[in-house]
Amino acid sequence: MAHPITLYTVGTPNGWKASIALEELGLKYNVHHIQFSKMEQKEEWFLKLNPNGRIPTIVDHSRNDFAVFESGAILLYLAEHYDPEHKLLSANPDIRSQTIQWIMWQMGGLGPMMGQANHFVRYAPEKIPYGMKRYTDESLRLLQVLERQLSDGREYIVGEYSMADIACFGWVACYSYPGLSLETCPHVEKWLFRVGSRDAVRRGTNVPTPSTLIDDGFKMREKVAEDTAKKGKELLEQSAK
Repeated sequence: MAHPITLYTVGTPNGWKASIALEELGLKYNVHHIQFSKMEQKEEWFLKLNPNGRIPTIVDHSRNDFAVFESGAILLYLAEHYDPEHKLLSANPDIRSQTIQWIMWQMGGLGPMMGQANHFVRYAPEKIPYGMKRYTDESLRLLQVLERQLSDGREYIVGEYSMADIACFGWVACYSYPGLSLETCPHVEKWLFRVGSRDAVRRGTNVPTPSTLIDDGFKMREKVAEDTAKKGKELLEQSAK
C-alpha cells in the first residue's frame, strides 16, 4: 500500500522542515527528489501542486490528494491533521500562539535574510559589498533575537520542543555558509546541538539524500562546501533563465 503522503523536496533548510516534521511525527511518506538541474520544479505537473514552483510540497493522498506548499504552511498542516497528541504544536493556546509566532518570524525574517546573505556572499556573479553587509548584518541581528529568547535557560524556543524549533533549525545550522559565526550566540549554539542530536532531526536532514550538515559541528567540510557553492551557482544561473 502506498504511503499516505508524498513529499516533493530537495535537501535545503526549507526542505528539511517538512522531512524533519514527518520524521518527528512518525509518518510514512514517499519522497520525490525534485531535480533542480532539470528545472523539474517549473514543469506544469508540479506547478499544479505548487503554483510558486518551489520546494517543499506535500500531497496528502488520504485527503483526496490535497496539496500543500510553503514550508511553514506544511508544518501547520501536519500539526493540524497528524499530531493529535500535540507533540509539536501545543494544545495550550498561549504556547500554540508563541509557536506560530516563531514560525512566522522564521518565514518572514531568518530564512529570507540568511538566504540573501548566502546568495550575496557565495553565489552572486559579482561581489556587491552593500548587499553582503546588508544581509549578513541582518542575519546576525536575527540570530541575536533568537539568542535573547534562549538566554533564560530554556531548552527550546517556546520552552518545549515544537514546530518552531523545526522551522528555525535548518537555517541556523547553515550559519557558516555565508561566513556567519555563533561566537556571540552561545545559547543558540547549545540549542543547535540539542535539536541536532534528535534522531528524527538526523533522519530528516538525510532526506532526500544523505547530508553532511551535522558533521563537524554543523560546518561543512571544506571540499563539500566548495562543491556545494559550485553546484549552487550553477543551479542559480539555471533558475534565472
